[in-house]
Amino acid sequence: MADESKANPQGTEKLGYLGLGLMGTPMTRRLLKAGYPVAVWNRSEGKVAPLVESGAKRMVTPRDLLASSDIVFMCVTDAAAVEEVIFGPEGLAAAPGAGKLVVDFSSIHPDAARGLATRLKDANGAGWIDAPVSGGTKGAEEGTLAIMAGGEAGDIERVRPYMMAMARRFTHMGPLGAGQTTKLCNQVIVGCAMAVLAEATRLAVNAGIDANRLPEALAGGFADSIPLQLFVPRMVRGIHTPPLGHIATMLKDLDTVADVAQATSTPVPMAALAGQLFRLAKAARGADADALEIYKLSAAERKAV
Repeated sequence: MADESKANPQGTEKLGYLGLGLMGTPMTRRLLKAGYPVAVWNRSEGKVAPLVESGAKRMVTPRDLLASSDIVFMCVTDAAAVEEVIFGPEGLAAAPGAGKLVVDFSSIHPDAARGLATRLKDANGAGWIDAPVSGGTKGAEEGTLAIMAGGEAGDIERVRPYMMAMARRFTHMGPLGAGQTTKLCNQVIVGCAMAVLAEATRLAVNAGIDANRLPEALAGGFADSIPLQLFVPRMVRGIHTPPLGHIATMLKDLDTVADVAQATSTPVPMAALAGQLFRLAKAARGADADALEIYKLSAAERKAV
């Protein structure tokens, strides 16, 4: 049954979704639940079948996806992956794009977003919105994401009804690239919060107090936050499946922060330190580990008996 509390499926455009990973799958389910027609494509077939069973239409190539859609949403790992699905064999650029929109939820460099948007416009006439998201898999499942967007005002309003099936907040931040820059600001805060909360949680454990009660004890005070309430219990209890996000993804974003900071002469000492901690976490835990495993970096080594 359609969830009419957020969106009215009457007279809608045809939607497509490309990239059915940790975020793409639950976001597509939100669109289907709202009653929207959604075509899907993903590199691995295994992630497509469950959505087809829920009412989505399977497309063979990205080109077919854009050809059959008015608006294509996309969420892939990085700028290289975005370029591949657009300009690779049978990519989006190979389909007629006049009057159509590509909305990229991926987190990539603002310069890359602007460059890809220009190239796609030149190739087939399609418009572009850079719209990275925050809220993790939980927000994607519950439709409570925060989405920050860059693009033309008319395009933003055109996609707003569909966005609000997936998000609690959808904010137009400015021209192309502005959404990506806003996401970098978000990642400065989130990346540093993960590192700081891991530090506070380890201090509690090592000092002999019940770290599980930190969210309760600090609720309502200046230290309270969504990250405190969500991250600390998962760190203490070792809950990392499904991951809230991968270490490699956070590191990619913090490295992009460092690049933009250098280009804009912006000091980012805290974000730089967080980036190095996540680089250590990647070496110790692996690129695909949950970002919250940064907490395990400070675990005491067990002595052999």
